[in-house]
Amino acid sequence: QVQLAESGGGLVQPGGSLRLSCAPSGRTFSSYAMGWFRQAPGKEREFVAAISGGGSSTYYGNSMKGRFTISRDNAKNTVYLQMNSLKPEDTAVYYCAAAERWAFVISSYEYWGQGTQVTVSS
Repeated sequence: QVQLAESGGGLVQPGGSLRLSCAPSGRTFSSYAMGWFRQAPGKEREFVAAISGGGSSTYYGNSMKGRFTISRDNAKNTVYLQMNSLKPEDTAVYYCAAAERWAFVISSYEYWGQGTQVTVSS
């Protein structure tokens, strides 16, 4: 069983930056692919980014490429999402998730955090 806890959300102005963190429990963190997803009000949950267990492979949703960076520190049992050049349309609840296999789709992720709110507004 993996328990996930996100942090780092908040209010930021357009063009600003935020870094989200996710700290999974468990001693086998490095064996899981980790992903970030987001859900805006009235919209379906969408894929943001994923990183492989060892950190060598990453993948991004189209609207995040060049602005968001996913990374992980397995020694600290933490995965990060650095978000730059934020736009109002990035406003959403951001979720951290863990998968036993490399994946980009919601259905492949077995474990989920509670989410952290990101609001981009002036």
